[in-house]
Amino acid sequence: MSEGNHTTVTEFIFVGFTDDPRLEVILFVVFLLIYLANLVGNVGMILLILLDEQLHTPMYFFICQLSVMDLGYSTAIAPRMLADFLCQRKVISFSSCVIQFVFFVIFVDAECYTLAAMAYDRYAAICRPLHYSSVMSNKVCVVLGISCYFAGLMSMVAHTSLTFSLDFCGPNVINHFFCEIPPLIALSCSDTSISEILLLLLLLLLLLETAPL
Repeated sequence: MSEGNHTTVTEFIFVGFTDDPRLEVILFVVFLLIYLANLVGNVGMILLILLDEQLHTPMYFFICQLSVMDLGYSTAIAPRMLADFLCQRKVISFSSCVIQFVFFVIFVDAECYTLAAMAYDRYAAICRPLHYSSVMSNKVCVVLGISCYFAGLMSMVAHTSLTFSLDFCGPNVINHFFCEIPPLIALSCSDTSISEILLLLLLLLLLLETAPL
């Protein structure tokens, strides 16, 4: 990479689950079946909610949101992981690592905020049943849904800027099967204390914002 990016690392290598070729084939089949079941289940849930007008309620709207997000972050990880099971050298370029990281963080963080929105929906249904239809109107649901994605996007910007602004100039073997914050920080040859503190504060903020009402 160029000096402007403050790194000499152009690719990362995943440790993965195992180096045993026979076990990798078994794991490939197992995780492929799990991923396909995830796809069928979530796509089926989304279609069912969209096609059945009786399910056009706030609760099922957020369940549909969760299915979309589950598809998003599982697809950010699973296809690459499955391909690595069939490769002797599990290599990912620096830019591909950033892209995988970006989509994973967006959907995972957005899912956390969606769970918080679902908690608010249940609170309104139980504690304010007479005003529920006005409190959780279609407009409110759409605003909450968009806000979850926006919050996930903001979290992604913070996480990505903090993680990939570090210097990667030495080891490039990631002790994991996808690009995530802790194993990436462990590879940095620069001082990571500020990044770790800021990331911890962001996680604490996320926990506080998604805490039960």
